[in-house]
Amino acid sequence: MAAPRDGFEAVEAEGSAGCRGSSGMEVVLPSDPAVPAPLCPHGPTLLFVKVTQGKEETRRFYACSACRDRKDCNFFQWEDEKLSGARLAAREAHNRRCQPPLSRRQCVDRYLKFIELPLTQRKFCQRCQQLLLPDDWGQHSEHQVLGDVSITQLRRPSQLLYPLENKKTNAQYLFADRSCQFLVDLLSALGFRRVLCVGTPRYSQFYMEDSFCHYNMFNHHFFDGKTALEVCRAFLQEDKGEGIIMVTDPPFGGLVEPLAITFRKLIAMWKEGQSQDDSHKELPIFWIFPYFFESRICQFFPSFRMLDYQVDYDNHALYKHGKTGRKQSPVRIFTNIPPNKIILPTEEGYRFCSLCQRYVSLENQHCEHCNSCTSKDGRKWNHCFLCKKCVKPSWIHCSICNHCAVPDHSCEGPKDGCFICGELDHKRSTCPNIATSKRANKAVGKQKQRKSNKMKMETTKGQSMNHTSATRRKKRRERAHQYLGS
Repeated sequence: MAAPRDGFEAVEAEGSAGCRGSSGMEVVLPSDPAVPAPLCPHGPTLLFVKVTQGKEETRRFYACSACRDRKDCNFFQWEDEKLSGARLAAREAHNRRCQPPLSRRQCVDRYLKFIELPLTQRKFCQRCQQLLLPDDWGQHSEHQVLGDVSITQLRRPSQLLYPLENKKTNAQYLFADRSCQFLVDLLSALGFRRVLCVGTPRYSQFYMEDSFCHYNMFNHHFFDGKTALEVCRAFLQEDKGEGIIMVTDPPFGGLVEPLAITFRKLIAMWKEGQSQDDSHKELPIFWIFPYFFESRICQFFPSFRMLDYQVDYDNHALYKHGKTGRKQSPVRIFTNIPPNKIILPTEEGYRFCSLCQRYVSLENQHCEHCNSCTSKDGRKWNHCFLCKKCVKPSWIHCSICNHCAVPDHSCEGPKDGCFICGELDHKRSTCPNIATSKRANKAVGKQKQRKSNKMKMETTKGQSMNHTSATRRKKRRERAHQYLGS
């Protein structure tokens, strides 16, 4: 979303924390929180563990929080690995080399010089995606350069920048005009005066220091240190935190858990400016993400509700209407603002359900058995009396699996969902039975260890007895030879 200059702060999200959960990787809390995580070019790394069918490997490792492809950031370190001073020095040097060529201060100085230029001298290199000062022209003489850059264009950087489309690192998809206008109108109608935009990559050269922070949303890392953190804190706490909303559109490949941890830290920063009487209040949030992450998001933020509004993107092959996109976009808005306060456009096919007290899509029919408008994807869902819930219209109840699924599914067991209890609405890391499972696994592990130790003892004892018997036999033979020889 290209945000107006007044009342908006942009916070850049560095890359996309990889979808490691789909390949059996989970983020875990460090064994000792007091020990800082090692750094890669994208800030503090995250601790991961490989999980296979619900069982964790014993050795955990640190990897980049922002890139899921080792080609983009090849950082790897075992949790218990000890590095030499030479390797640590080489890593620090590598991290420095990978930082942006211009600091925030340099970007601000260039921007101030740029806006002072006459219109005819304001140029933008489309190849290098950079605002050009007169001294830079010679280096870009053979590049495609846009001239006469207006202040209006500078206020909408998304119209100047080409979006990066590396799905594993810098997935930058722009809201369709329809969705963008809806969001802007909605924020205005709800009375918000300031917006904290979390996830606005490469805007550094278009904003002043009090309006932009270079930030990694997967580890709450401010690249410009405490100065940038205080800028964000001041923005959140201005006017005692009134009239502000956080809008975030994270990469869809990002893991929900590190995002939720980061957002909680931003919420805590906002709460610092609240009085004791307002301690019950929450920082209003719009989290834009696919609907199939609903259970995960609501586990971390129980007050969040998913709106039926379908968010479209201009430059995404799937998340938009049209011949190349889906009939229904799977992208939704998750928010802690009461849904009955959010009016969805009736001209786009949304209607108000008086029973649910919220706007829903036209085909999302109210189920009298569930007492809710149950559809998640915009289609009419059907109630399954065996599952005791509504399911997608294409699903059928499987007597072998004992739940509804697509007709051609495999009955070998759940490939997604929770490895512990088998439910599909949550992952292993948030299973309510995880404590019981861990105790059981621990007990089994101890039993196996005792059995292994017993076998070792028996083996050692047997070897010892065999050695003793052999020694006795040898002595008897020696005495027999002595007797016969005499």
